[in-house]
Amino acid sequence: MSKLSINALMGGAIYRLQEQLLRRPTFTYLRELERSQWLSRPEIEQLQLQKLQALLGVAAQHCPWHAARIQTAGLDPTRPLTLADYQILPTMDKADAAANRDQLVWHDAPGGTFRYNTGGSSGKPLIFYYGRQRQASDAAGRMRARRWWGVEPGEREVYLWGAPVELNKTDRIKTLRDRLVNQMVLNAFDMSPVQMDAYVQAIQSWQPRCLYGYASSVALLAAHAKERGMRFKLPKLRVVCTTGEPLFPHQRALIQEVFGVPVANEFGSRDIGFTAHETPHGQMLLISESILLEVLDPQGHPVKPGEVGEAVMSGLCSEAQPFIRYRTGDMVRMSEESCRDGRGLHVIAEVVGRSTDFLVKSDGTIMHALAGIYVLRAVEGVAEFKLIQHTLRDVEVLVVPNKNWREVSLRKIEMGLKERMGEDVNIRIQLVDDIAPEASGKHRYVVSHVPLVGGLSIATSAGAAN
Repeated sequence: MSKLSINALMGGAIYRLQEQLLRRPTFTYLRELERSQWLSRPEIEQLQLQKLQALLGVAAQHCPWHAARIQTAGLDPTRPLTLADYQILPTMDKADAAANRDQLVWHDAPGGTFRYNTGGSSGKPLIFYYGRQRQASDAAGRMRARRWWGVEPGEREVYLWGAPVELNKTDRIKTLRDRLVNQMVLNAFDMSPVQMDAYVQAIQSWQPRCLYGYASSVALLAAHAKERGMRFKLPKLRVVCTTGEPLFPHQRALIQEVFGVPVANEFGSRDIGFTAHETPHGQMLLISESILLEVLDPQGHPVKPGEVGEAVMSGLCSEAQPFIRYRTGDMVRMSEESCRDGRGLHVIAEVVGRSTDFLVKSDGTIMHALAGIYVLRAVEGVAEFKLIQHTLRDVEVLVVPNKNWREVSLRKIEMGLKERMGEDVNIRIQLVDDIAPEASGKHRYVVSHVPLVGGLSIATSAGAAN
């Protein structure tokens, strides 16, 4: 481990104190992960089955919907299970989780349960609950992955991130907390040229060890800096970590060129949590101690080694609301390789994720697509959606309503989008029975036909062709 500065040591100490006060076993789990990653693959898979058995026991005792499924499948959570036993259970999906929420949540889980909702980048927002163990798994998994790149807990990081609509106002207490643990948060929902100039200066002054953010937002900031001829001098920076969406090769090359360090992509979701992270060898390693991952075909059968299939996951730390054999909708391909550093963790060869476009406000400010997604996910009556920005002042929203839809939901969507995109924007909302995929067969949930000007277009998914 590299020698840490006093500032980093203090940041790490305050972070540990915060986790203790919140009763999150983050650093305890981090120590476990540091040991378990060096187990052999068979030993890790045995650990997964042990954790799965414990999770099934919780589900059978505290979650009636799961209990009925476990009983119907003839499983006995008190006896050791094989993977074949476990695969008798039918898969579940987002619709199951939404329709049976009250019968899935263990409200008395140790440390309490906390309501959350998915970002909605799948077009289908989901309200769910998580607990302290899931929080610890996410945080510890990321800290372990940072260490692969020489970044220790408490060292300076920059987050290019967004905030939900309901937390739009500046939270001074949270900002102070972020600084105490050496984290600087920059708003990915407000990326006007003036703001991006300020972000460049802030990053330069902060001298982070790691930069973390949405892949497209980091690429946009890199494109802006390159177009303006701005040069970063960040001798302490070790890695740029991207998340939230596919990272295209041209975006990776752009970010590496501008920031002068490697890019490590991350894979995860709100409902399942932090899932995998890229190593310096370019391998995407599953956090196998927290996630049991199957890759299935449309009929629910395991695909052949090296083939693409749907990622079906069991969150081994999801006691508060167990996700067991959960169909994520993401398509992945597993690798038959082993970790080149000798870890027993599973290797993901490819993640075929969903992609979204930037949104552009009527004043020209560029926003990550989640700025619009957060508005729609906050309306509980929305089952599925697609947001299409035709021009700066013309936005169309397709909504598949659910049983909680009310007439006031239309006004909530309109007001929320106008607050984000400008009062002079025309919002047209259409209620539909279903939303068809694009001609390519892919689903895109935010589509913008407003081009980014100049060299900024290279930050988009289509930038490689420009």
